[in-house]
Amino acid sequence: MSRISKQIQEVQESLTSETKSSAGDKHETGRAMLQLEREKLGNQLAECEKMQELLHRVQLDSLNSMGGLGALVETEDRYYFIAISAGAITTEGLPIYCISPATPIGKLLLGKTTGESFLFNGNAFSVLSIS
Repeated sequence: MSRISKQIQEVQESLTSETKSSAGDKHETGRAMLQLEREKLGNQLAECEKMQELLHRVQLDSLNSMGGLGALVETEDRYYFIAISAGAITTEGLPIYCISPATPIGKLLLGKTTGESFLFNGNAFSVLSIS
């Protein structure tokens, strides 16, 4: 979030320091591109803020008995942490896939309990454990 905020500030500074040159069309094109970049960065910042808000709602100290926000779900081939989509992280040599409950696999894991099975991409998986 701080990186995106810094980029927004840099774009804003570029917009305010831009002076009218003799090449009017070139100047206007440059300003338009900077404004588009500022809008794109603003959207990215809003998305990061949503993810941060969601992470604050995750209760890591509670035990989970079913797939849901904050649950670590073990299947035959992978571990999934249901919170935000952040890719794979490795802890103690074990890859854990951080997924959002809104992803296709996340939707399938919601409400699942140990021993239940589900189909994903034509393959059957079983929930081995949830914590």
